[in-house]
Amino acid sequence: MTAEKPPLSILLCSPRGFCAGVVRAIDAVERALKLYGAPVYVRHEIVHNKYVVESLKAKGAIFVEELDEIPSTDAPVIFSAHGVAKTVPAVAQTRNLFAIDATCPLVTKVHREAEIHFKRGREIILVGHAGHPEVVGTMGQLPAGAVRLIERVEDIAGFVPRNPDALAFVTQTTLSVDDTREIVEALRARFPAIVGPHKEDICYATTNRQEAVKAVAPRVEAMIVVGAPNSSNSQRLREVAERAGCPIAVLTQRAVDIDWTLFGGLASLGIAAGASAPEVLVEEILDAFAQRYTLSVETVSTADESVFFPLPRDLREAALS
Repeated sequence: MTAEKPPLSILLCSPRGFCAGVVRAIDAVERALKLYGAPVYVRHEIVHNKYVVESLKAKGAIFVEELDEIPSTDAPVIFSAHGVAKTVPAVAQTRNLFAIDATCPLVTKVHREAEIHFKRGREIILVGHAGHPEVVGTMGQLPAGAVRLIERVEDIAGFVPRNPDALAFVTQTTLSVDDTREIVEALRARFPAIVGPHKEDICYATTNRQEAVKAVAPRVEAMIVVGAPNSSNSQRLREVAERAGCPIAVLTQRAVDIDWTLFGGLASLGIAAGASAPEVLVEEILDAFAQRYTLSVETVSTADESVFFPLPRDLREAALS
């Protein structure tokens, strides 16, 4: 006779998983494969999720980090959702590559804001994480030195602007809402004339997923955030869970990665998913827990999402022709 499985209450965060920008980027690769056949080249991971990337590779997508890895070809070359520096499409044009830009429209909004500030003679501060592809892309919209990166509140003290009365700031779209608020408040305190975005740059999906985690984290003994280690928004969800008082908060890519030494003897568990994590991975993790526990699952919803972004124009027009 098999031992009865212990009960486990699971609180599922909602919203979770794919945002409109991620859906658009993945759909762009799949539509290009359908319209033009394999291969389709993609510069950088289309979104930061290994499962998604491997799934697209299996369908004929070839992922590269730089354009010089792509041979002379008529095949489509897609730029990832994170955005690219202006030099990238310029090189693509020089090489006559068929480039399709799948940059998230909310990242493009930040690019346009930075360009407007620059035209108005302002020095620009970008709040973000060094080396993240979105930050590289945003800084690459303008000449070297036009954008200064601030990662932490502590960085502000050492920042000396050319003119404190001609400053503006933009932010990476996938940051911690609370951390960013703290940095922006410190910037405004030191530079009262600084100009910010009309509507905050942190995207709706990042904000909504963090709010859902804040609602769930204090109610559970442990929290799993489904997402990749190089996914900024997923890492921020794990940090938000810790700050909200959850004793154990981990980032997990797949069920096989679960460290069961952390998750034995639980009575309650929260599950969230970063904006680039597909729902199939959430279900996979639920199945893994169902093998060890008798589950009761409740969804905790803090927002409704109905945002939709159309495919890049090249793909919309090609589909109509």
